[in-house]
Amino acid sequence: MSETISAPSERQILGHPRGLATLFFTEMWERFSFYGMRALLVLFMTTQVVDGGLGFTDATANAIYGLYLSSVYLIALPGGWIADRLMGAQRAVLVGGIIIMFGHFVLAVPGVQTFFLGLVLVVLGTGLLKPNISAIVGELYPPKDPRRDAGFTIFYMGINLGGWLGPILCGWLAAVYGWHYGFGAAGVLMLLGLIQYLATSNYLGDAGKSATLDSGNPEHAASIKRGWFGVGFAVAALAVVVGAALTGALTIDARSLAQVMTYVIIGVAVAYFAAMFMLGGLNRDEKNKMVVIMVLFVGCATFWSGFEQAGSSFNLFAQRYTDRVIGSFEIPAAFFQSLNSIFIIIFAPFFAAFWVMLGKRNLEPSTPLKFAIGILFISLGFVVMAGAAVYVAAGDQVMPTWLALTYLLHTFGELTLSPVGLSATTKLAPKRYVGQMMGIWFLATSLGSLISGLIAGEFDAENVAAMPDQYMQLVLTYAGIGVLMLLLTRPVRKLMGDVK
Repeated sequence: MSETISAPSERQILGHPRGLATLFFTEMWERFSFYGMRALLVLFMTTQVVDGGLGFTDATANAIYGLYLSSVYLIALPGGWIADRLMGAQRAVLVGGIIIMFGHFVLAVPGVQTFFLGLVLVVLGTGLLKPNISAIVGELYPPKDPRRDAGFTIFYMGINLGGWLGPILCGWLAAVYGWHYGFGAAGVLMLLGLIQYLATSNYLGDAGKSATLDSGNPEHAASIKRGWFGVGFAVAALAVVVGAALTGALTIDARSLAQVMTYVIIGVAVAYFAAMFMLGGLNRDEKNKMVVIMVLFVGCATFWSGFEQAGSSFNLFAQRYTDRVIGSFEIPAAFFQSLNSIFIIIFAPFFAAFWVMLGKRNLEPSTPLKFAIGILFISLGFVVMAGAAVYVAAGDQVMPTWLALTYLLHTFGELTLSPVGLSATTKLAPKRYVGQMMGIWFLATSLGSLISGLIAGEFDAENVAAMPDQYMQLVLTYAGIGVLMLLLTRPVRKLMGDVK
């Protein structure tokens, strides 16, 4: 890694490498496009065909939503490998952004086939861009540079600015001009992000520029050739499957596929952990820490299965059961998807300061305790939704404050659990398996996203009388898992050994 990238003689902004601004705005517009489309996805799929939507059932739409989110996290694994071994992170970000842009433009073309093709393209592009742009941020700084954490904090703000603006602009365009204008806007803004990335990429220097394999080395050149052959084969196989599905030669039931993928991911996780214990050559301390990673895996999947109701069942709740009229203006349902990012921008500094204050007094909660608290916040959010559902079951619409309070509680859960999860996993992992443990974290997030779509599909728009009981079942489920995590906190903490 070159330390000249962030040396004082290099151009800086706010005391950080100028390249951070390049990545900040690229990520901001990528997240704008991602969250803007995420806010529209389920609403568009469940809108009747005569009104410009696809007319899917809630169960089908929510299953597709879960499959989409899950696939983004799964594709991030080969996306990181391609950058590391074949093309370098800088080029991966550029190619990923281009694929995302075209995906949104395809989504802007009306039609069932173009909708699914656009989704596939966005998944592939996001899987290539998302893991690698974060890696470049880290490479802007020398290993022991004290500005590194602050740099990632600034970068994180770009994520949330995009997550705040995307649903508002795309949601407004969809509500006023039509769904496909919202999808198209996401592509236009991704294009702007790419233009600024290309115009300012020289400030990135050598950070993420080259793959780890040297193409000048004959052995490495052969390995790169084999790698590209594998990527080409995988893309060709995917193209055949997607083409068969789009032409009707292959029929895919989204809900059944989501259920199968859920079992497959659980099976892969169980098999992986079993193999690690039996064949991984772990010593006693490493096995103890592997047990902790297993607990965190379950906690991560549980949390995201509840949190990702935001884009599915909560989105439909905003559209159908929330009084969104203020004077002569009706708030588009997609606007509510901005609340999470707004709350993060507001409260993240307070959470960070709170943990620092507790840490100085040796009172900061351990990682397993933070996981338990995060899951309990999810349960509290569903308590609010259960209360709102009582009014809905009685035939009334509810005020937006019900959803806003739910999003606030779930954001508190995210701020408690999410920042420590991957960090703790990499600290707990045996050094020779750190990369694989990062993959396990993505796998847990993918599993949670799948389950979230299946949960959302259980809500029946034709049977709102059952909604309060359904939300109460979720309250009890997440509360039970959260309490179990609380009870396990002390023994799990002991297994962590010297990891804080």
